[in-house]
Amino acid sequence: MKVKKAVIPAAGFGTRFLPATKVVPKELLPIVDKTTIQYIMEEVAAAGIVEVILITGREKGSIEDHFDTSTELESHLKKKDRMDLLRMVQDISEMVTLVSVRQKEPLGLGHAILCAKNVVGDEPFAVLLGDDLIDAKIPCIRQMIDVYQKMEGALIAIQKVPKTETHLYGIIKGKRVADRIYRIEEMVEKPKQGTAPSNLAIIGRYILSPQIFGILEKVSPDGKGEIQLTDGLRELSQKVPVFGYEFIGDRYDAGDKLGYLQANISFGLKHPELGPKLKRYLKKLVR
Repeated sequence: MKVKKAVIPAAGFGTRFLPATKVVPKELLPIVDKTTIQYIMEEVAAAGIVEVILITGREKGSIEDHFDTSTELESHLKKKDRMDLLRMVQDISEMVTLVSVRQKEPLGLGHAILCAKNVVGDEPFAVLLGDDLIDAKIPCIRQMIDVYQKMEGALIAIQKVPKTETHLYGIIKGKRVADRIYRIEEMVEKPKQGTAPSNLAIIGRYILSPQIFGILEKVSPDGKGEIQLTDGLRELSQKVPVFGYEFIGDRYDAGDKLGYLQANISFGLKHPELGPKLKRYLKKLVR
């Protein structure tokens, strides 16, 4: 079955970026000249996914506005004969069909995905976390869809990380079954240093079957009162195979201040107008 829908959770408070995110959602913070979430939407569209379910919270309406038609702005650009900018703005609103679902309380990633149950229906779907920007020739979620269509089960994006950083991620233990593909045997959320079963970290891209909804409805909240997706995936793996796919591409943690700066520098260096100037500036700084 084709993957036609994607869920993007965007209900968090963005506390790591306060005070910048006091009134501006972290998903709208810019990476050079595009919002963080626009890179995610472009990845979805490039993968052929036609419908996005955006999981939002209070005061996140500006995210929806970003992908809506802006009549006044478009009229202004027409009058100024800025057709290049007009086309750019129109492309954003025509990118995908967007459905917004409110998560009334921030009760964990598993709960956010559960909020999409009625819109997703009885079909497989993708999940993309806005904090993880992946720069790849073939969009990461497209790579995953191609792998998913050749197997049965669920698929999780994974990446090798330094052993000194495994305590910052969900980590899998798995058996390699094909090139870059592992059958997952165990998942540990942020293991204590020195106890991780591998250095293969779970990254924010998933392709899941609708079975996950029934499981998440029964998952017990953790100590913080949150429903964790990892707990649901662990139970799902008892019913169907769950695979990890080591994607090809460069990943940036845009939810972390250093990762956010790294993303801006990397994407800035690739920008046709800013790239050469930024490169000269960085060389000057190093000197």
